[in-house]
Amino acid sequence: MRVLLIGAGGYVGSALAERLTAEGHQVVALTRPGSGRPAVPFERRFGDLKVPASLAAAVTDDIDGVVHAATQAGTARMDAAAITALTTPMRGTIRPFVYTSGVWVLGATGEASADENSPVDPIPIVGYRPDVEEQVLAATDDGVRATVLRPGVVHGRGGGIPSMLVDWARKAGAPRVVGDLGTRWPMVHVDDLADLYVRVLTQAPARTVWHGVAEPAVRVRDLAVAAGEAAGVPGEPRLWPVADAAQDLGKTFAEALALDQSVTADYARERLEWEPRQLSAVDDMRVGSYRI
Repeated sequence: MRVLLIGAGGYVGSALAERLTAEGHQVVALTRPGSGRPAVPFERRFGDLKVPASLAAAVTDDIDGVVHAATQAGTARMDAAAITALTTPMRGTIRPFVYTSGVWVLGATGEASADENSPVDPIPIVGYRPDVEEQVLAATDDGVRATVLRPGVVHGRGGGIPSMLVDWARKAGAPRVVGDLGTRWPMVHVDDLADLYVRVLTQAPARTVWHGVAEPAVRVRDLAVAAGEAAGVPGEPRLWPVADAAQDLGKTFAEALALDQSVTADYARERLEWEPRQLSAVDDMRVGSYRI
């Protein structure tokens, strides 16, 4: 399969590109002109999420599927226009289109774990994302095998949000937790997530939503302690009030880091036979890719 991959040079996208290649697929990387990023080692098409015409031009007849694994364009209007541009050339072809959303659209879940049928209650940083999800799924009516993938908090390869925990611990001299020590994050290793992307792309039915979560509810306190160990500053974490964190991180991102969630991915495990195999998030931080 020739796959147009949006975000091939990013944290998640680069792992996905490797996995697609290992599975025998051919990656065609959408590259933004003048982005300054190092050239990816794949065939390239030039396009910009903020220039819809460039996206439509990249989805030629020789593209067998599209995965949108990049940071969204930035506004509801821009993201909607990008989705329209990418899916319009695919109408009537039953080619797969995978859109990356995220579990933050679910909002705070309470004690019960949220699944793919749970109602959305997005926090402000992803406030308009459910509308984009619905737009993607509606492309099924036009003959696109459209799906949505919602990753949890991604770890692995020393990157993602967990790398911030290590950096905070090193700079503060102690682990830090935004908001509350009882906060839980749904976690997934970037390589396990890449495996799920491939399964959704090649196997998932149209108009379906999938959660990319290997561990439903990892205590951020435990992640912070492990981050402190990785940074060489072991000990109990210090609370970082959301209002204070907002001054450094921005209000919406600080609120997102304080979001308490429990999210399951049983649907992917059962329907797509997805079996996460990588280190747990805490072990990855303690003895894995985050060791300084």
